[in-house]
Amino acid sequence: MINKLRVLEEKYEDLNRILVDPKVLAAQSDFHKYSKEYSELQPIVGKIAEYRKLLADLENTEGLLSGGDADIKELAKAEIEDLKKRRSALEEELKLMLLPADPRDAKSVILEIRAGTGGEEAALFGASLLRMYTKYAESKRWKVELISMNATGLGGLKEVVASIEGKGAYSRMKYESGVHRVQRVPSTEASGRIHTSAATVAVLPEAEDVDIRIDAKDLRIDTFCSSGAGGQSVNTTYSAVRIVHIPTGVTVQCQDERSQTKNKDKAMKVLRARLYEIETGEKEKERAEARKSQVGSGDRSERIRTYNFPQNRITDHRTGLTLHKLEQVLEGAMDEMIDNLTTHFNAQRLKEL
Repeated sequence: MINKLRVLEEKYEDLNRILVDPKVLAAQSDFHKYSKEYSELQPIVGKIAEYRKLLADLENTEGLLSGGDADIKELAKAEIEDLKKRRSALEEELKLMLLPADPRDAKSVILEIRAGTGGEEAALFGASLLRMYTKYAESKRWKVELISMNATGLGGLKEVVASIEGKGAYSRMKYESGVHRVQRVPSTEASGRIHTSAATVAVLPEAEDVDIRIDAKDLRIDTFCSSGAGGQSVNTTYSAVRIVHIPTGVTVQCQDERSQTKNKDKAMKVLRARLYEIETGEKEKERAEARKSQVGSGDRSERIRTYNFPQNRITDHRTGLTLHKLEQVLEGAMDEMIDNLTTHFNAQRLKEL
């Protein structure tokens, strides 16, 4: 680790020299590139400086043990114990900072929620999940925009697709993909029996044209009249759009907007995200097979979390974390759970390294 830290310090010093070079200052594109690298290195270089100072303090304090004063030795021993604890904590921080960054972390998100087993109750739970993620996004000042939605007559959602735009949205939400299980007494249940239902969540990083290239000849684009619940006509113009990616069979559609062009743009956004997920998923599978270990399978058939209403309890089955504040989490207070997941999966990545 020390060697890696030294390399980063040298690179930081090199960039510092480059950025004052008149030739670089004159070339805006080069200056922007080097400035970005420099600013990205600043946090870890600052942490390295803190670590080196702590090592120097530890060495100086250990030197006091060779003196003759018994009181000073006792004080030095206590200080050494504290410094060693801080050293261990700093080393863990530095290891995490040395982990390769996920290039998708800064991206916005395509969120898909689908009702699973449980009929209307599952659909109502799907609506609760959408509200939870919307509230969380609002707390982060991210923009939420519906792309498509299939609602039920009782206010549930059979399926909903939305975009969540904001820097770092994917880094915070990427561990939400999977089967979410709910245990509660439905409002329609006269006997008060607890029902178990489920909804599937998919969180996809929003892909740009540079991430995934789609050939126009591989697409079949259909337009049709949008409709509401029960087939009721909402729009008599052919504004709704369905796009089929012929090589993969991936199909997306959007009828949320009155404009065909806007619906097509939204549908293409979802299509790019799904194709990007397929491509990155295949690469990840190859890497996983090569190293013969995985950080979770990523299989959406896995039950990842249970929301138990009678006990006001929410449990994440991947980390074992249980919180007895279900109502607050459903109102968007998700940071404690997300921080726990991030720590868990970073620890898994550290083991691999």
